[in-house]
Amino acid sequence: MPTPVIDTVLFDADGVIQRPTVDWRIELATFIRPDQSAEEFILDLMAAEQPSIRGEGDFRVAVAEVLARWGSATPIEDAMQPWRWFEAEPVVVDLIQQLRKAGIGCHLATNQQAYRRMIMHDERHYGDWFDQTFYSCDLGVAKPDPAYFHAILDTVGKQGSSTLFIDDNERNIKGALTAGLHAELYDLSEGTDALRDLLARYGLPTSA
Repeated sequence: MPTPVIDTVLFDADGVIQRPTVDWRIELATFIRPDQSAEEFILDLMAAEQPSIRGEGDFRVAVAEVLARWGSATPIEDAMQPWRWFEAEPVVVDLIQQLRKAGIGCHLATNQQAYRRMIMHDERHYGDWFDQTFYSCDLGVAKPDPAYFHAILDTVGKQGSSTLFIDDNERNIKGALTAGLHAELYDLSEGTDALRDLLARYGLPTSA
């Protein structure tokens, strides 16, 4: 099978470009009493986050409601901190810049609520690394919904047949494939050489 001609790459954020700087699950467990279930508390927080990832509601309010349900005395400002505990991998950022210099369109395609978007886009200037950035809270739809990918393709004016999507979540990969994109599973834990090899398989220019 001939190698597809790719002129656009969509990069997920968490697990592909950035990684946690602390074990946030352990830290979240400190927000409740020792006799309470940390696993159930974290699941409650993750569920409460989902509407805001689609741009519905205020994530800060949702977190406050979870804290109240669990009788937590943790101040809301402290409870919001775990969503700041991440850092970008410089090698991946450099690979993206190499692609852009070669004329490949590179875009951020990530599920985030507005609070995390503010940190990534406004404070840490992720937009400087990409041609365009697409946050689910702005689009009003989230991965793995194929509509998320169609919205991006419509905005950048590209076809799925010439677009590669890279994500660490199998469900998101399936959503992209359904939308007609090429899609590959990748996680930073595999090492950055694995990402370089992945890009090379599609004929995309990278250098060590």
